[in-house]
Amino acid sequence: MATYFSNVTLFDGHSVETKAGVLVSDAHVTWKGSHRSAPREAHGAAEVDGAGKLLAPGLIDCHVHLCFDGSADFAGEASELNEALRRHLEHGVTTIRDLGGITAFACEVAKAVEDGIVEGPRVVASGRAITITGGHGRDLFAQEADGADGVRAAVREQFRAGARSIKIIATGGVLTPGIAVDFTAFTPEELDAAVDEAHRWDRPVAAHAHGRTGIENAVRAGVDSIEHGSQIEERVAELMKEKGTFHVPTITALRQIVEHPDEVPAYAVEKGRQMAEWAEESFRRSARAGVRIACGTDAGTPFNPHGSAPQEIVRMVEWGLPPLSALQAATSNAAALLRLSEVGTVDQGKAADLVLFDGDPLDDIGVVLKPALVMRAGRRLG
Repeated sequence: MATYFSNVTLFDGHSVETKAGVLVSDAHVTWKGSHRSAPREAHGAAEVDGAGKLLAPGLIDCHVHLCFDGSADFAGEASELNEALRRHLEHGVTTIRDLGGITAFACEVAKAVEDGIVEGPRVVASGRAITITGGHGRDLFAQEADGADGVRAAVREQFRAGARSIKIIATGGVLTPGIAVDFTAFTPEELDAAVDEAHRWDRPVAAHAHGRTGIENAVRAGVDSIEHGSQIEERVAELMKEKGTFHVPTITALRQIVEHPDEVPAYAVEKGRQMAEWAEESFRRSARAGVRIACGTDAGTPFNPHGSAPQEIVRMVEWGLPPLSALQAATSNAAALLRLSEVGTVDQGKAADLVLFDGDPLDDIGVVLKPALVMRAGRRLG
């Protein structure tokens, strides 16, 4: 049955229109415009009164790990989906990108969701991340590979498993013991090979990168996004703007580690605090340079449960991003990064992935924390 959102404030992924109407039918948006000009078909649809509410595209989280559940000991926890998919939907997140697991099982999860076998958000899977021998993520969520040919082969292996995205580990990380967080990993030649191979398949490349040298190497290699980006320098931010590189800051992940020093392993807390000294200013530097920001939570890391994208939106605003830009980061920007044309905006013909907020996040960003209604492919959830 068709659904009509009447007299709603509409954020379509780019701008805001008041007293709008949106008609949904057959899993797609079939009309949007002024509520006063609603088409005849809207009168026979199930009506959702949007007065005092804001309707937005379904949220997109560009950085999750479905094989982890947010327990304190990231390196020691078991690999289970638990209620991750349900939690994303409950919080208005209708698309996620998985950036690495113990196996490439997220590729199978993506197919199961697409085929209707399980209910969940759309999943853009990356298979396993790719790291150097002994690098960050080894034995956790990343496959080890060395040399340009080895890295190229590892990228192909992820595509064979069904990956629609690639993640490379360009520096050390917070949650792997025995390696400095700002350690520079792959050589420029190895990064070039990874990006060249992935782009030949028309797939985006995410680079895990905390340290300044690894960030710059990854940007110059042509990656599509810098994940974390704790030490982005001003000249590199300008280069990111020039090359169209996105910044996915994952503020929530870092905050949750630092704020639980008695429960997270000491080595991770120490490295998290080290990066926290840099991360906020790096984020502000990106925003000032005009780098496109995309929402990603790193969900699954300690005390960072799945479904945290609304919290990430709030924290981006706390770090100085205007509310409208924060919403764009979690909708149209994220869709552009993931090369998804069917989601991220509310337009005729697009998938009816929608979230309705009881209030206006542009006035009070905290409204995003409790969606009033979530719709996935035209089906109302809950």
